[in-house]
Amino acid sequence: MVVTASPPPQHVRSAFGAKESVPELIGTGPRWRCDDIALRPVTNPAEASWVAQTLGELNVPDLRIGRPLRSSDGRYVVGGWVASRFVAGRHEPRYDEVIATSLRLHKATADLPVPRFLATRADVFAMADRAAAGIEPAPLNPSLGGRLFDVISGSRKPLGLRNQVVHGDLFGNVLFDGDAAPGIVDFTAFHRPPEWAAGVLVVDALAWGGADEGLPKRWAHLPEWHQVLVHALLYRLAVHALHPHSTEQSMRGLERAAGQVTAV
Repeated sequence: MVVTASPPPQHVRSAFGAKESVPELIGTGPRWRCDDIALRPVTNPAEASWVAQTLGELNVPDLRIGRPLRSSDGRYVVGGWVASRFVAGRHEPRYDEVIATSLRLHKATADLPVPRFLATRADVFAMADRAAAGIEPAPLNPSLGGRLFDVISGSRKPLGLRNQVVHGDLFGNVLFDGDAAPGIVDFTAFHRPPEWAAGVLVVDALAWGGADEGLPKRWAHLPEWHQVLVHALLYRLAVHALHPHSTEQSMRGLERAAGQVTAV
């Protein structure tokens, strides 16, 4: 996915049945709203098609899902864009609810077959995932997470949990609208345990979401929780050390999270 300030062109909007209204940027993007349709740009058509088919068939109790739309000729991807039904809501720091939503979502994805594109994905997040799991080293910037990664990795142990298809980037991607069920509009696939996805949420919330220090302790009943948090922290450190837009300021957040995670 790429962030763009350019709205979807007219031929894309028409292909998905959007009316002639002016597209409205949703939040900071990259999604755009056209009436009751949301459109976003994609860079990997195979992954985008998998996400569309998966979300289209997924049924999760108490979760609002932005159902993908096909174009007039049956495609999920048109000109580098995909469309779904607009889901109302905004990001809110209701982190315990977000973690509960993650666990509920991953019960529904437990038996999904592993998508083939995961084996060939070579973006920053895939590289960080392999580095955090100890599968393959990555060129980590020492001052932006690499040095701390080396320190924390000394306490890493293999997880004995079952891998499955999970959404690995739910922080900021769960929408709340009053008392309505939480909403989800996308799916970033990883082949990791559902507890790992919950751990990534905890690390993100501690680092950048202003979460209280009790958040990781409230979920300590999850299996292998301490090691889950170590793996999740290593993943975020690796992402930060690889990402071209990382800053020293955002690194301070990860350092705070590391102090709280290692104390659990």
